[in-house]
Amino acid sequence: MSTKHFFHEYEGLVVKSLRGLCHTNPSLSLIPEQKVIYRSAHNPAKVAIISGGGSGHEPAWSGYVGEGMLTAAINGDIFGSPSAAQVMAGIDSVKSDKGTILVITNYTGDKLHFGLACEKARAKGLEVAVLAVTDDVALGRKRAGMVGRRGLAGNVMGLKILGAASEAEYSFNECLSIGKAVNANLVTVGASLDHCHVLGRINHEKVPGDVCVLGMGIHNEPGLQHISPLPSPESLIKQMLEFLLDPKDEDRAFVDFKQGDEVALLVNNFGGTSLLELQALADETIDQLESTWSIYPKRTFCGTFETSLNGPGFSVSLLNISGAAREHKTITGEVLRLLDAPTDAPAWPRVNYSIPAAAQATNGTNGTHTNGTFKAPIPGDRQVDPTLLFAAIRRACERAIASEPDLTTWDMEMGDGDCGESVKAVCQSILQSLPSAPDSSLLSFLSLLGTSIDAMGGTLGAIFGIFLASLTASIRRQPEGIDTNQLLANSVFEALQGLKSHSGARVGDRTVMDTLIPFCETYKGTTSFEKAVKAGMDGAEGTRGMKARFGRATYVKGREGYVEPPDPGAWAVREMLIGALEVIRK
Repeated sequence: MSTKHFFHEYEGLVVKSLRGLCHTNPSLSLIPEQKVIYRSAHNPAKVAIISGGGSGHEPAWSGYVGEGMLTAAINGDIFGSPSAAQVMAGIDSVKSDKGTILVITNYTGDKLHFGLACEKARAKGLEVAVLAVTDDVALGRKRAGMVGRRGLAGNVMGLKILGAASEAEYSFNECLSIGKAVNANLVTVGASLDHCHVLGRINHEKVPGDVCVLGMGIHNEPGLQHISPLPSPESLIKQMLEFLLDPKDEDRAFVDFKQGDEVALLVNNFGGTSLLELQALADETIDQLESTWSIYPKRTFCGTFETSLNGPGFSVSLLNISGAAREHKTITGEVLRLLDAPTDAPAWPRVNYSIPAAAQATNGTNGTHTNGTFKAPIPGDRQVDPTLLFAAIRRACERAIASEPDLTTWDMEMGDGDCGESVKAVCQSILQSLPSAPDSSLLSFLSLLGTSIDAMGGTLGAIFGIFLASLTASIRRQPEGIDTNQLLANSVFEALQGLKSHSGARVGDRTVMDTLIPFCETYKGTTSFEKAVKAGMDGAEGTRGMKARFGRATYVKGREGYVEPPDPGAWAVREMLIGALEVIRK
């Protein structure tokens, strides 16, 4: 190990390091006396996510303070837990009306000091909880005993997901739930060629030159196994993955990885491993995950996340995203969305996963190939009967197109006459875009519809667009295993709520909402598509003779004895619903 350092004493080094972090990241603020880094722009209406621990693990944890990740971080001395007073200072620096979650790695000093601060804060009437991350598998159940597993670099993925959940305005209990779910589906193991060197200290255990330590921690702990002679990278990674994944290892099988589960991989530098080697280790890990375990990481992170000063080692972490989703009772896509959500935390890698399918196809590890064309899987997608779906949409469009003369005539009486033409154009565009080979992916189909609807102008185009976007988001949120009819009933109702948040129009205002609202509400209440269509038809018919309260038609004064025709937008949706029902009834 290298025993030379630019700073000859560690006294005052932590504060100087934190000042340097703030100089290069002006959005961060420092309380030097308490070694607290915090976001001065924190919104108290959101849950505060705070972490911390001993220094020497940089960029953990202060490097993860930022919008969309940590709200504050508390730093102890090198490898020493911060005091309860420091933690209280951190809590006070980012007060939250929703509550505060203290995320720690499972070490005794951190548990005691953060726990004491938690109790003190609760005594003041604050909503505070401690979440201890326990991802290390090396010691196993027997050696970990009542203390439990140590927390290692996998905790950083938990911090990212929790921070994104807070930014998305999850409640305190929702944040706590997803944090626990992530921890329960997280495993890590480390390996190192030597211990790190703590500046200012002279007595250090050294690892012999021909030995690699498997199960190394981040505080110079002795590790689990000394492997000699030095193993090949292939052999070492093989043993590490067995520790993480072997279901027959009763002492270490902490997480169940089912066939097809989506998984995130994090390869972490202990501080003294070159990036050249680290990335090669990541490549070897991925090769073995795929060839031996049939695991194709959905997300891969490789870099310096949680160090042991200058330790020449690394760790491998696996997060079962699907398992966390099951535990939190949500869909896999929601957990993935939180992991992918943007953050300005300086130490979180800027990894862009919004890349074209064609680019993803080069690695051959994700998605499927159809007729030689790569198709990436869509998080939260559902498979439906494509023949029935496409036939229903085709008939819906045909009926709407056939109604264009009436829609145009009625709209000319009340407005500028463009409704019929717009409906006809968008339906023709949809029909032309329908592929000859139907796809069973529901979200792909909705995306296809969205392409046509996005080109539709006018108020009706905006309403259709908002409803479709809300519908897509709702489908992603629905629980897995739900039948298609219930899925659609739930989703159209939630989509209606999304549309309502952007439009004040309601039943009786003579708009498209006179059809949409009764259709969506009835479908949700009965799960009967036929009854829902009947309610929508009645709503559209009810606009005949109705005085408009929204849109251009409010300015039109009818002639004496004049009876207003049906609202064109409401009637267009009526025709689409009837067309779909005609196919479904067959």
